[in-house]
Formats: sequence, structure tokens, C-alpha cells
Amino acid sequence: MTTHDHEHGHDDHDHHDHDHPHAPRKDHDAGPAGAYEVLEEAVRSLLIEKGVLTAQEIAASVDLMDSRSPALGAKVVARAWTDPVFKKLLLKDTRAALMQVGIDIGAAPEFSTVENTADVHNVIVCTLCSCYPKMLLGIPPAWYKSLAYRSRTITDPRGVLVEFGVTVPRDVEVRVHDSTADLRYIVLPMRPKGTRGWSEDRLAAIVTRDCMIGTALPQVPA
Repeated sequence: MTTHDHEHGHDDHDHHDHDHPHAPRKDHDAGPAGAYEVLEEAVRSLLIEKGVLTAQEIAASVDLMDSRSPALGAKVVARAWTDPVFKKLLLKDTRAALMQVGIDIGAAPEFSTVENTADVHNVIVCTLCSCYPKMLLGIPPAWYKSLAYRSRTITDPRGVLVEFGVTVPRDVEVRVHDSTADLRYIVLPMRPKGTRGWSEDRLAAIVTRDCMIGTALPQVPA
């Protein structure tokens, strides 16, 4: 872990000493396939040709990933807010906790859950491309893949959060976690006040995608 000491606090950038085994994403409009897209097509064709996977199996996996949405992650957060035993497992072994509630992430990269507390606020980024917990949150937003977010979240996380409407007090540490092809993160936000006695479904309804990235906080309707 590389720690950046800022004038009024400590903002940690968690690299995990992993290299991304794919090329950095370039921000561009849709156009001719890039080298990464060409490589993906070649590998996919080779896997089919060698009988490792069928076209139907690949299509099914893509459909499964496309069917995932932030609502799935929100249900996990709501369960953690209401079940201390589940929360403990989620923080210790996210994959096992997900299996416990019927969510199988299969051969997807490992997941790690990081908890927001009164002393720490976590935010997720992928500095080199767009590694993202798709199996829980679905397709990443365009801004998550943008060069501006990927670079500025590392150098000025508090400033970026302010632009998202989140002002983190100076006495609260900001930890930036860099997702990789091997490890994805999801933020467990703090349960807001005024939600005592709420059902899991009602709690899940206030957990947005951005809350689980760390660029928003759950809001209780007035």
C-alpha cells in the first residue's frame, strides 16, 4: 500500500502491488477496434476452435454479466446492515458471503468489501483501465472509465468526491482502492440514521451504485 500524506490527513491509495495484465484504456469515441478488442476476439475464436468453450457458453456468460445490476449489490449491503454475522463474513470473505445469499460469481476475479466508518471513507477506482465489480454492480458508468476520474481520484480524492457532492471531513481518512484484473472492490457504506426498523428491501432502495463505489452516500428521503 502506498500512502499519500496530504496537508490535512492521510489519503491511502491501495495498489496491492499488482500489475494490470491488459493495456491501459484510451478514452476515445467508438471507432475501429483497438488492439485490446482485436486480442479479445482472437482469444475468443481460439478458445472456440480448440473446444475449450463453445460460442453458446461464451454468450451465456456475457448475458449473465449483462443481467447484473446495482440492485444486486444493494441487497448485499442491506443484508450486511441488518445481519452482523453476515457482515463479518462479507468483510472477511466476500465470495463466501455472496454464496451464502445465493450469488455465485463463478470464476470472476476475487472480491473484497471495504467498510466506510466514522473514521474512514473508501472510494474505488481502476487507474489503468476499467476493472469493476460487474458481477454485483453491472456495467460501469462512463465516468468511472474516464481518464479524468482514473487519474484525479489518485491525486485529489477529496476534490473528486466534492464534485460528486460528497464532502469528507478533514478528520476522516480517505482510502483509494485501485481495482485490478485479479481483485475488485465494493464499498459497504455506513447505514444512515433514521433507518431503524426498516426492512431489507426498504434499505436496499436507498443504496445506489455510486454508494458502492464510494462517490455517494445513502440518503434517507425527507
